[in-house]
Amino acid sequence: MSAYLHCLSHTPLMGHVDPAQAVLDEVDEVIAAARQRIAAFDPELVILFSPDHYNGFFYDVMPSFCIGMAAHAIGDFGTLAGPLAVPQALAEDCAAAVLEEGVDSAVSYRMQLDHGAAQPLELLLGGLREVPVIPVFINAVATPLPSFTRARLLGEAIGRWAATLGKRVLFLGSGGLSHQPPVPELAKVEGLMADRLKGSGRYLPADEREARTQRVILAAQRFVEDPHTLHPLNPEWDAHFLTLLEQGRLSELDAVSNAELSSLAGKSTHEIKTWVAAFAALASFGPYQASDRYYRPIPEWIAGYGSISAHPVSPLENPRRAV
Repeated sequence: MSAYLHCLSHTPLMGHVDPAQAVLDEVDEVIAAARQRIAAFDPELVILFSPDHYNGFFYDVMPSFCIGMAAHAIGDFGTLAGPLAVPQALAEDCAAAVLEEGVDSAVSYRMQLDHGAAQPLELLLGGLREVPVIPVFINAVATPLPSFTRARLLGEAIGRWAATLGKRVLFLGSGGLSHQPPVPELAKVEGLMADRLKGSGRYLPADEREARTQRVILAAQRFVEDPHTLHPLNPEWDAHFLTLLEQGRLSELDAVSNAELSSLAGKSTHEIKTWVAAFAALASFGPYQASDRYYRPIPEWIAGYGSISAHPVSPLENPRRAV
């Protein structure tokens, strides 16, 4: 098997505002099983599709997509901090191949990543530098946003490139599902906050970083007490989305506009475009079989929390669901 995929929700609230122990144990079992499957696959290269939350990408220059030539994690919300093991020459080749396929992606030799990238690497691989990683940023919070179509085409281009490497490639998608935590919007803020979103927030003072952390924690606590304080989670949409992934019906999402998705499931639900890109990349290896689907709405984490794996199949496997 030359490719494997795992998509996992991330949450900065893990360890800060947690659900009941039984739910934590359930999630821990899901993550541990995924980690074992990934270890058995033994990836030689990880391609990580993840968003950002105004920690590494700002309105001084806000690309729809960016491929990291080098990257480090900032360690927000207690996640791991430090450099990733990015294979620069491979990342450069990937970026060139994507552009040749007609998908415009920026590149960064100083990519700054937050919990959206660090958490899946820690939970699924055990650290930031366990396996060579090419990080791929997909803008999921800063309007104007890329469409489902563009995210799918990005994934397809990266997948076709990865299929030429002769390596065991793990595709990771990080984010979602339905949720809308208190992320500031440029059109609704001014003064210092607007300046932070335009770029000065790249290196926040410690007191501002802590205030930001506490603001999200407080929002989660209030959401548990009163689900009307934030956009509600949408388990029905989340289930539909997971089914589309399982059945290889990625292109059906092309018809869902950004405004419609925000209304259905919350403005931060655009993070699921990382899952679409990851599945599109895997589909470039041929028909796939999805497995180990998990879902639970967890208000303490302000998230419809999901997990799913997939791998390419041979004709002899006769997959129940295939692209």
